[in-house]
Amino acid sequence: MYIPSSSASRARFASSTLSKFSSSFSFLPALSKTTPSAYSSSQSCVSFVNQKYRSLSFSSALRTVRCSAPRWSHGVNWRSPVSLRAQSRIAAPVLERFQRKIASMAPENAFKGILTSLPKPGGGEFGKFFSLPALNDPRIDRLPYSIRILLESAIRNCDNFQVTKDDVEKIIDWENTSPKQVEIPFKPARVLLQDFTGVPAVVDLACMRDAMKNLNSDPKKINPLVPVDLVVDHSVQVDVARSENAVQANMEFEFQRNQERFAFLKWGSSAFHNMLVVPPGSGIVHQVNLEYLGRVVFNTDGILYPDSVVGTDSHTTMIDGLGVAGWGVGGIEAEAAMLGQPMSMVLPGVVGFKLTGKLRDGVTATDLVLTVTQMLRKHGVVGKFVEFYGEGMGQLPLADRATIANMSPEYGATMGFFPVDHVTLQYLKLTGRSDETVSMIEEYLRANKMFVDYNEPEQERSYSSYLQLDLADVEPCISGPKRPHDRVPLKDMKADWHACLENQVGFKGFAVPKQEQDKVAKFSFHGQPAELKHGSVVIAAITSCTNTSNPSVMLGAGLVAKKACELGLEVKPWVKTSLAPGSGVVTKYLQQSGLQKYLNQQGFHIVGYGCTTCIGNSGDLDESVATAITENDIVAAAVLSGNRNFEGRVHPLTRANYLASPPLVVAYALAGTVDIDFEKEPIGTGKDGKGVYFKDIWPSNEEIAEVVQSSVLPDMFKSTYEAITKGNPMWNQLSVPTSTLYSWDPNSTYIHEPPYFKNMTMEPPGPHGVKDAYCLLNFGDSITTDHISPAGSIHKDSPAAKYLLERGVDRKDFNSYGSRRGNDEVMARGTFANIRIVNKLLNGEVGPKTVHIPTGEKLYVFDAAMVSNMKLMLE
Repeated sequence: MYIPSSSASRARFASSTLSKFSSSFSFLPALSKTTPSAYSSSQSCVSFVNQKYRSLSFSSALRTVRCSAPRWSHGVNWRSPVSLRAQSRIAAPVLERFQRKIASMAPENAFKGILTSLPKPGGGEFGKFFSLPALNDPRIDRLPYSIRILLESAIRNCDNFQVTKDDVEKIIDWENTSPKQVEIPFKPARVLLQDFTGVPAVVDLACMRDAMKNLNSDPKKINPLVPVDLVVDHSVQVDVARSENAVQANMEFEFQRNQERFAFLKWGSSAFHNMLVVPPGSGIVHQVNLEYLGRVVFNTDGILYPDSVVGTDSHTTMIDGLGVAGWGVGGIEAEAAMLGQPMSMVLPGVVGFKLTGKLRDGVTATDLVLTVTQMLRKHGVVGKFVEFYGEGMGQLPLADRATIANMSPEYGATMGFFPVDHVTLQYLKLTGRSDETVSMIEEYLRANKMFVDYNEPEQERSYSSYLQLDLADVEPCISGPKRPHDRVPLKDMKADWHACLENQVGFKGFAVPKQEQDKVAKFSFHGQPAELKHGSVVIAAITSCTNTSNPSVMLGAGLVAKKACELGLEVKPWVKTSLAPGSGVVTKYLQQSGLQKYLNQQGFHIVGYGCTTCIGNSGDLDESVATAITENDIVAAAVLSGNRNFEGRVHPLTRANYLASPPLVVAYALAGTVDIDFEKEPIGTGKDGKGVYFKDIWPSNEEIAEVVQSSVLPDMFKSTYEAITKGNPMWNQLSVPTSTLYSWDPNSTYIHEPPYFKNMTMEPPGPHGVKDAYCLLNFGDSITTDHISPAGSIHKDSPAAKYLLERGVDRKDFNSYGSRRGNDEVMARGTFANIRIVNKLLNGEVGPKTVHIPTGEKLYVFDAAMVSNMKLMLE
C-alpha cells in the first residue's frame, strides 16, 4: 500500500487510517472542563477527521490530530511509502502510552506565567486573563487591534499540541511574517449559523452520530465543543405584502413550508449540547448577534478572553462593528470549529482605513458604506483584514460601523474591524447589557491593550497599507444595477441608467435597442389602468441586515413616508413594497416615533422578521405585473436596502437591482422608476396640484437625530430579547422526539440522510484515479456564491424542479434552494443553477447550461456532470 499523490485520495487514506485509532482515545470529561484552550477538542480529534472524506487534504487531516508532527510521532514516519497499516500496528502501543499520559496529567498552557488577575473596581476580581502587556514585547504595541485578538487566542490556546509557541511568535512578529503568507491556527470563541446553512451543519452532525453508532462507538460524543448559536431567519418570504396582517400571514406560510426543517432544528437544539436555536420571527441573524448574542468579552470558568466568531453566512462580519472579530466560513470549517479544531488560516495583512471629518447633512450610512465598498474594492483587500481608525470614528455611531462591517464580503475583505471604544460601550448599555458586564468588558480590554480611548494620545500602529476618507466627501448614492460595488452618485443616476440601457450586455449593460428604450407596456392591475417602462420599479424593499440594524436610516425612511403622505404622494399599488426589520426592536421604535403608520400608508407594512428580498425571498409578483414584464421584455427594477444585487438573486423578473438606503427606497417607490433625476424632476404631483421634489420629502440630519434620541430606548431591547427566549406559539407547538439519533425519513425532500458515511468501515476504501477529465464550465470574473450555490427560487425547468416533481412536490411548494439545503440531492442539482450565469462555453448564451464536451450536446450543468459520471461508472 502506498500514499497516493492526489489530495482527495490521500484524504481518504488519512481519515480511514486515523479512524483505526478512534478506539484508543479516551475522551475524558476532565479535558473539556479546563480553560477554553486545553484539549477541549480531544473528544472530536478523530471523529472530525472521519466526518468527510471529500474535503480534507492529507496534510490538514494529519494536522487535525497532529500525527505528522515530531512532537509525539516517536519515530513513525507518516510520509513513508511503508504500509500505513503496518505503521498503525507499530504506533498502537505508543498511542496507548500517550493516552495514559494524557489521562494522568492536566494539560498545561505554555504561557501560564502571564495569567493575570483582573480586579473589580469595588473589590474582588472579574477573573483571570492572559496578559499581553506581561509579555513585555514592544512589537505588540504596534500590532493592529484585530491581530491582537488572533494573538490572544493563540496564547490562551497554546498547548504545544494544536497551537505552538512558534505560532504565537509568528503573530507577534506580524510585521515581518504577514507578507510571507505564513499559516497560523485560530480557535474562535463561538460559531454562528443561520437556518439555510445551519440545517446542513446539523444534518452532518446527525449523520456523524449515526456513523459513530455504526462503528460501535458512542454517538453522544458528537457535540459542539464551543457555543453554537443558530438563528432561524432565512425562511420567511414576502408572500403577503401591503397588509396589516402580513407578519402573521407570512409566518403561517413559513411554518407550512418549513415545518419539517424547523422540527429538525428544534430536535437538534435539545439533542446536542452547547447549541442555542433562536426561533423564527425573532430577527435577522446578524442583528440578533449584534444586539443580543455578541459577548465582546467572554468569562468562562473565570477565564476572560475576547469574543470571536465564525459563521456560515458571509455577512457574519457585521459583528466586527461591535469590536468582535468575526467572518464567514464554509460549512466544513464551521463544523471543525464547532468540534474544537483550530482553523488553519494565512496570517492576514491589515489595511488601515483612516476616517476623518463628519457626514454632511442628507448623507446616510448607506451612502458611506457604498463609498467605502468602492474604495476598498479598487484598493484590493481580498484575504485581508481592514481596520478602521482616526478621529472620524468618534462621530460614527455603532449602527453605522456595523453597516460598513456588514459589507466586508462585497469589498472582498475577510473582515472590516472597528476596535472597541466609548461608542461601543454606549451601544452595549443601550441594548440592555448589564452595567457589571459593560464594566468587565471595559476593564479587561483596557488591561489587555485592546481598547481605544480617544482622550489619550493614540499610539502609532503598523498597517500593511493605508487608505483615508474624509466623511464630508461622501455624497448620496446608490449601487447597481448588478453589483454592489458599482456605485452611482445620485445626481448621475438618470444618465447612468440610460447608458446601461444602451451598453452591451454586461455588469453595466442591457443592450436595449434605441427604438425600444421608450416602450410603454400598458396593463390592468386589479381593474386599474397601469403601465410599465424600462426602469419601472416593481419591487421596493426595506430589507436585510445591512441597514435594518440602523435606527437613523430606518427612522429616516419613516420621515420620508410621513412628508410624502402630508404632501399627498402615494406609491403606485403595483409596486411590491415591504419592510422586514432586523429585530422586534425596530417595530417598537417605529411605533414609538409614530412613523410606522406613514410607512403603512405608503405600502411598507412589516412583512416579517428575517432576510427576505435581499436573498431572493421576495415572493411572487402580481400575475398582471409579471405578465406585462415578460410579454414586453421590460427591464424592470428593484430597489432594496440590501447588500447584494447580483442578477437572478432578488427576483427572476427584475433585471436591474439597485442597493439604496431605506429612505431612498421609499423615494424611488414614490417615483415609480429609476429613470429620474431627483435634482431636476418632480417625484410626483401633490394634493395641491404642484410638483413635489426630492428635497421636499428628504429629512435633515437634525430631524433624524431628534427622533432617534426620543424613540430608541434601552427597555425596548430588554423586552424584545426576553421574549425571544420564550419562543412563539407556532415554534412551541412543534412536537419533536428526544432521541439521541435522528430518525431519517426516506421520503423527505427537505432533510435527507447524506451519503458521506454510508457503508463506511474501519478499512480504507483504496485509491482511484481521475482520467479523461474535461472542462465542465468556463467562467469569467465576478462569479459568486450566488452563481455556484443559489439561495433563491427553484426554476420550473431546472434539474432540481424535475427531482421535486418526480417526488410529488407541487411547483407552488418548491420553496427555495436555501430552504432545501438539508437535502444533498436538491443542492447537487442546484449547483451552478443561477438563471443569469454566464458560461463561456455557451458563446454568449445566459443560463445554467453547458456544453457536454465529448458529445457537444447542450445540457443543464447537473445533467452534463451526471452523463460523464455514468460513463465513468460503466467503465
